Amino acid sequence: MTVVKSTISDSARQITGDALQSTLVDLLGLSLIGKQAHWNIVGPRFRSIHLQLDEVVASAREFADTVAERAAALGVSPDGRPETIASAFTLPGPKEGWVRDSDVVGVMVESLEAAIARLRERIEATDKPDPVTQDLLISITAELEKQRWMFAAENVGRES
Repeated sequence: MTVVKSTISDSARQITGDALQSTLVDLLGLSLIGKQAHWNIVGPRFRSIHLQLDEVVASAREFADTVAERAAALGVSPDGRPETIASAFTLPGPKEGWVRDSDVVGVMVESLEAAIARLRERIEATDKPDPVTQDLLISITAELEKQRWMFAAENVGRES
């Protein structure tokens, strides 16, 4: 059932809806990865990375809301239910228990890189079907690339 009539064609809505749903899963999962690492980080850089993780979590949650609302505006019901996220999420995350600061940085770089790669695929996929959604995905990618850079810089010159 479509409650909201889309302003784009059905085929464009399908492609765009898939891109938005996958992005929603990645963003909600990224926020969970960030919080898990935030709660379990240990090491001499605890405080600075602990705070940096909060920035990633806040961005991911804000973007998730924007992505879900974009989907709804196009007549696509966003699905952020825990079981959906758990079954569809594939980004790498931290191990269970306490995690060294350098390992947290490594997992965040890896997770952000994977999310960015997937976003770039969705940017390409939405080029023709919905440039508005493509623009949104480009903005999200730019922010995640900035976050990835900031984390990657943390481990330069350090042994893991």
